[in-house]
Amino acid sequence: MSVLEKSESIKETTTFLNTLTEKLMSEQLWFNVAESILKIVLILIVSGILIRIGKLAISNFFKMRTKYPLRISDRREATLIKLLQNVLSYVIYFIAIVMILSVLTINVQAMLAGAGIVGLAVGFGAQSLVKDVITGFFIIFEDQFSVGDYVRIGQFEGTVEEIGLRTTKIKSFTGEINILPNGSIVEVTNYSLYNSVAVLDIGIAYEGDIQYAEKVLQEYLETTPAKYEELVKAPELLGVQQFAASEVILRIVAETLPMKHWYIGRQLRKDIKLILDEHGIEIPFPRMVMYSRQEGGQQKELGK
Repeated sequence: MSVLEKSESIKETTTFLNTLTEKLMSEQLWFNVAESILKIVLILIVSGILIRIGKLAISNFFKMRTKYPLRISDRREATLIKLLQNVLSYVIYFIAIVMILSVLTINVQAMLAGAGIVGLAVGFGAQSLVKDVITGFFIIFEDQFSVGDYVRIGQFEGTVEEIGLRTTKIKSFTGEINILPNGSIVEVTNYSLYNSVAVLDIGIAYEGDIQYAEKVLQEYLETTPAKYEELVKAPELLGVQQFAASEVILRIVAETLPMKHWYIGRQLRKDIKLILDEHGIEIPFPRMVMYSRQEGGQQKELGK
């Protein structure tokens, strides 16, 4: 490189640095930067306020519906409130992002047009996403299950925490959150739509008086509705269900409010044990009889 070329290069570099310095020192530039930052902060603050106000308005709207005779179930209300709040958040976030891009002097219209073309191309390959959204829509529309319901979907069982257009969240009994794509939901067992039934099998010794045991149990069962409000009606003693190895099985069924059959089953078993003990009715336990072989082919009983 000649001396002339080096001189020209140094002059261009110096000119560029001087121009950059003048721009950085410009009061108008920093005023525009401060104005843009202030606008972005205000957009974020207003967006957060609108989301909180919108969620509160949605909740209050459904609370006001309780004063009218025509209203939907509490299950469906919880689902729709959660869904509408999520949709509101997505819409406001999208508008806020568009406004921030406009503040940064980015051509939003060109980006949206390009995103539409790209989205169309991606849509052909995102069939699973479309399936999830369509399935989620029909789950909510048909009220297959709602937030708060206890369901079993495939190998997962628990309480529905959230239903979205794309995924469903189920909280298991031990606390895990299972997130399922709606498109994978094929069969659903909903335990919360109708009353539950607790089934109790009570063992009575063969030596015991079955009729007396049935009389004692029947008298107790008639008093249970006043004791447990979870019972829809008095439990029913069906009678002898099975002859087991060392006991006669009596079956009792109790209709309860949805998902209360486990609690009622535990309480009734406890009460029945105390009632039978009080009346001297034996609940048998497993027994084992051992024999020892002696000379002459005789057997001697060792114990029970």
